[in-house]
Amino acid sequence: MTMERIAKQNGTSFVKSLLNAWSWLFLVLILGFFEIYAQTQTGSTFVFRVYNLQSIAVAASQILLLALGLTLVIVAGHIDLSIAFSSGLASVVIALVIRAAGPDAGWEIVALAALAGLGAAAVVGLVNGWLVAWLAVPSFIGTLGTYGVARGAALIMAGGATVSIRNEHAREIGNGNLLGFPISLITAIVLALICHYVLQHTRFGAHTYALGANPASVERAGVDVKRHLLILFVISALTAAMGGLIYTFRFSAGAANSGEPILLYAVAAVFIGGASLTGGQGTITGTVIGAFIIAVIQFGLVFCGLPPYWQFVAVGLVIIVAVLVDQSKDRIVGARA
Repeated sequence: MTMERIAKQNGTSFVKSLLNAWSWLFLVLILGFFEIYAQTQTGSTFVFRVYNLQSIAVAASQILLLALGLTLVIVAGHIDLSIAFSSGLASVVIALVIRAAGPDAGWEIVALAALAGLGAAAVVGLVNGWLVAWLAVPSFIGTLGTYGVARGAALIMAGGATVSIRNEHAREIGNGNLLGFPISLITAIVLALICHYVLQHTRFGAHTYALGANPASVERAGVDVKRHLLILFVISALTAAMGGLIYTFRFSAGAANSGEPILLYAVAAVFIGGASLTGGQGTITGTVIGAFIIAVIQFGLVFCGLPPYWQFVAVGLVIIVAVLVDQSKDRIVGARA
């Protein structure tokens, strides 16, 4: 092997490593930017304030709960647009059950309400899986349809209004801390660890990657692709429902649109974290980093005094960058080979 070829391979490896690690680098970059702004404009700190870090962590956990199951679906080469209203439907169902039991409802009612909300979301996931796997409806179209159905169902059940509740047990979960950390963050971390293990260390995860990279080979290997897709969409609905659960407990209210503002952020977190538009790529670790990038942008722009709607502009630009990076990986590496 010539020195020139070795140099090319080393250069290719370096460029590929940079592209794969861009989300980590970007997170450090934006943290540094907001810290410099804080030091020069306000004389305070952005990164080293407990309140700031806790606010960012809570915002990231809300995004992450909707993005975790979605990551698995996207790795498999599909999309789930219904997560926003799987979350909203679960939120409304949970609130209705607790409100029906009255303000003095105990832990058993809160647990029953949570199960009811998760069950309602699971039905949405089952319908998604049936449409995509058995009826061969493109996932974008199928989940867009269930997005509308779940939204309508949640609004009808809620009477078009927010369902307010009064329950101390629910408030303890939504606003409490465990070992000094918000329960919402701990919930998101535990679910992230479970999803990471499933995706990286189980046969189910290997089949999920293979399904996104080469669906025909998975079928030839004897994998029940329809069943696999059904499970993926149910997981996606359930993790989104956990987001609705935390929302309801945190704000003492069930809202049909509770997950709608987070849909863009959840999709962005997955692609910022390294998932590919064509499937076969992506990690839970990457999605976690993506969620924190968005949360830092959200809080940082507010910290700088900009109106909240600038968040959509910033996140949209980051999504475009993420897609460009994804498309550039093979092109740059191939050009240096």
